[in-house]
Amino acid sequence: MFRTIYLKSLYDARRGLLGWSIAIAVLVLLESALWPSIRDMPNLQQLYQSLPAELRKFFNLDAMTTGAGFLNAELFTLLLPALFLVYAVGHGARAIAGEEERGTLELLLVTPVSGSRVVVEKALALASSVAVLGLALFAATALGSQIFGLGISVSAAASGALAMTLLGLEFGVLALAVGALTGRRTTAVAVSATAAIAGYVVYAAGLMVPRFASWQPYSPIHQAFHGGPLGAGLELSYLWLLAGTTLLVALALPALDGRDISTAR
Repeated sequence: MFRTIYLKSLYDARRGLLGWSIAIAVLVLLESALWPSIRDMPNLQQLYQSLPAELRKFFNLDAMTTGAGFLNAELFTLLLPALFLVYAVGHGARAIAGEEERGTLELLLVTPVSGSRVVVEKALALASSVAVLGLALFAATALGSQIFGLGISVSAAASGALAMTLLGLEFGVLALAVGALTGRRTTAVAVSATAAIAGYVVYAAGLMVPRFASWQPYSPIHQAFHGGPLGAGLELSYLWLLAGTTLLVALALPALDGRDISTAR
C-alpha cells in the first residue's frame, strides 16, 4: 500500500510537474541569456551605485556584476521562490484536503492503512515532486552558466536549487498539514500564503530597518536566502527549514485518525 499511495500521488502530479519543470528551466535559461549583454554594459558598477542604497541592499545589486549575483537578484530572491511556493502550496493543499473535498479520501481510510501513514506518504510524494523541480532548476542553472559564461560552479548551482527546494517544501508541508487538520483546501492555501507573506515581510524589514534585523533568523525566507542563495553552500540555516518541515509532518500525523468521514466508519 505504501507504493500504491506514494506512486499514485506522483502519477497524478506527473503532467503538472513536467510543465512546471520545463517552465522553470526555460525561465532560467532565458534569464541567463541576458547576462552577456548586462556584463558588457559600460559603467555598470556606476549605474548600480546611482540607485538608492535601500534598493541596492534589498536586491544585493552590488553583487550583480557577477553571474551568480545577477541570477540571485533577478531570480533566486524573488521570482523563483514565488514559483516554488505556488507549486508546493498548491500541491500540499490538494494532497489531503483536495482528496477529502472530492470524496476520495474515505477510499483510503477504509483500507487497513492508518491515517498517519497516508500523511507520511503524501508528504513524501510532495517532497519528491518539489525535489524534481529543484533538479530542473539545478540543471538549467548549470547549463545556462556553461552556455552563457555566468561563471557559476556546479556546487553554487546546487546550493541555490537546494535552498528553493527546502523553502518550497516547508510551506508545501504546511499546506498539507493544515489541509489534513481542517479538510479545507482554501484554508490550507490561505494559511500557507499568509505565513509566506509574513516571512517575507520579516526578511525585508530586517534588510531595510536595522532594529528588525534580529527577527530575520526566524523567517524561513531568510533561512533560505541567507548567504546567497545561489553560491551560499550548505548553510546551517537549511537545518531550520528541515526541522520546520519535520515538525509540521509530525503535527499532521494524528489528523486523519480522528477525521469524521461517515463512509470511512
